[in-house]
Amino acid sequence: MARAIASNALTVGILVLLALASALVWGRREYAGVGPLTEPICFLVPSGASMNSVSRRLDEQGAISNPSVFRMGAEYSERADKLKAGSYLIPEGASMDSILGVLTTSGRSTCGTEINYRIGVAEADMIVRELDPATENYVELANFVPGVDPEPEGLEAQLSAPSTRFRVTLAEGVTSWQVVESLKAAPFLAGEIAAVPPEGHLAPDSYETRRGGDRAAILEQMQQRQEAILAELWAARQPDLPLETPEEALTLASIVEKETGVAEERDLVASVFVNRLNQGMRLQTDPTVIYGVTEGRSVLGRGLRQSELRQATPYNTYVIQGLPPGPIANPGRNAIFAALNPATTDYLFFVADGTGGHAFASTLGEHNINVAKWREIEAQRANQ
Repeated sequence: MARAIASNALTVGILVLLALASALVWGRREYAGVGPLTEPICFLVPSGASMNSVSRRLDEQGAISNPSVFRMGAEYSERADKLKAGSYLIPEGASMDSILGVLTTSGRSTCGTEINYRIGVAEADMIVRELDPATENYVELANFVPGVDPEPEGLEAQLSAPSTRFRVTLAEGVTSWQVVESLKAAPFLAGEIAAVPPEGHLAPDSYETRRGGDRAAILEQMQQRQEAILAELWAARQPDLPLETPEEALTLASIVEKETGVAEERDLVASVFVNRLNQGMRLQTDPTVIYGVTEGRSVLGRGLRQSELRQATPYNTYVIQGLPPGPIANPGRNAIFAALNPATTDYLFFVADGTGGHAFASTLGEHNINVAKWREIEAQRANQ
């Protein structure tokens, strides 16, 4: 009798173990296998959300096949308490494991509405766009200049939506005063700005923020990034440059930034100014004169007058020798790199060539020919 009982118990035990093993194999297959989503979705993880609530909503939206397996996978992989608030794109057929990775790894939203406040040389505009999960392309919903254009319908709802993410994008060549004034006009930011940062010390880049983000904190982030860029590139600069300090490099980079918008020309433009500095020639560059007139507080919007070209100001490089006393705008990384790694040329002159770029010359005679060609292009355009 005892043997029969023991035999039955052993059989039951084996069956239980087999069932557990089968369940484990099934669970692993469910967790790591192709998921049930037939098309991509945007999934919102609210701040403070629990793994229970997230797994339940994933199940309701058809992203996972079993909430319990999802939670067990989160526990087993030690990610149950690592949810990051945000709005995330979950692709078609995503496994539970990959979904968990999306929701717990970066914290960088990849889906939903994005509001990008772009600070440019002429104006600051705001673009509202939304990711279409089906195509994974952004669809522009609105583009307007705050305080000038009428606000798009539904803007307040988009600003308030928990899934909306915000960024501030600073273009190359904007002055520090323009940055401060633009940040003051950003409708989704908060906080006061005590002073305008030093010219040239804000890194053109894109900065993630939030609704109610502190304006001064964004400026501080811009300054820290520019300091890091300048330190890195200064340490790796070409030898024997006529630049004694990183500040002088930043000044030259700002001139390069304002002189050309063609990426391939930056090192050539830099070579002209480096050659002039080495030969003791005046830089004779219009953007510095313009900065002396506007103090970086506006776009000149017209040509320079002869009286302005003759006027003695610290920034008039037709009058002063060498570099002006400081930067004339905030240069980007590529302009700083060009200033510290100019091309090896004997160029001393350049002028617009009508294509958006410039014609370079080593002698005044060559330069005068290039200037004459440019004058012809200007005259033709005026008569069209």
